[in-house]
Amino acid sequence: MNNKSKYIPLFLAFFLTLSGCEQATTTEQVATEQQVQNDTTTTAQTPKNERTKTIVFFGNSLTAGYGLEPDQAFPALLQERIDSLGLPYKAVNAGLSGETSAGGKSRIDWLLKQPIDVFVLELGANDGLRGIDPASTYDNLGTIIDKVREQNPEAEIILAGMQMPPSMGQRFTKEFEQVYTRLAKDKDVALIPFLLEGVAGEQALNQGDGIHPTIEGQRILADNVWTVLEPILVANRAS
Repeated sequence: MNNKSKYIPLFLAFFLTLSGCEQATTTEQVATEQQVQNDTTTTAQTPKNERTKTIVFFGNSLTAGYGLEPDQAFPALLQERIDSLGLPYKAVNAGLSGETSAGGKSRIDWLLKQPIDVFVLELGANDGLRGIDPASTYDNLGTIIDKVREQNPEAEIILAGMQMPPSMGQRFTKEFEQVYTRLAKDKDVALIPFLLEGVAGEQALNQGDGIHPTIEGQRILADNVWTVLEPILVANRAS
């Protein structure tokens, strides 16, 4: 079975759980905003010559760690690696279950009230599963990137790529995948080719809903992100 054929049952299950994710959005958004506020306040209180830089993970339920404890989601797992290397970065999980690229475009402004040094953008999967025109997803994600750059010109930006199942049609799946490769080139940002590589379609790595990664699945997501993130953090430390 190839990777794409594995996505069919996985993403069919997603339609059954999508509404459940959205019902948790309000409570989760309040918690997320409070976490960002607390983390950035701590950063601002650090002496300038010892300033801890901020990495914001801006995404949906995959970033939020839906169904898991906060310390089991991949941003928290990456924080452990960052700490083990003594890198001066604080990971902020700004994931929100059910988020679309349009929702992210509306939500990004309050987040930009505090400085961001590294921005990891993980949105678009919910757009694809709802059949939203990939051109709209491209525009929304591009606007988010532009807004981050406008407020934080020196910020490093990483885009997490996503893919759709073949059941949504060859033309749509190709156009959707190209949203990320085009954006990475057009906006000159680093690209994680497919965030769910090694996890999508693997029953043992997903929760009972068939779509949200288990703890072990989140560890693989952390590996996929770390491959792109680590060189950026190390290079910035050396510069």
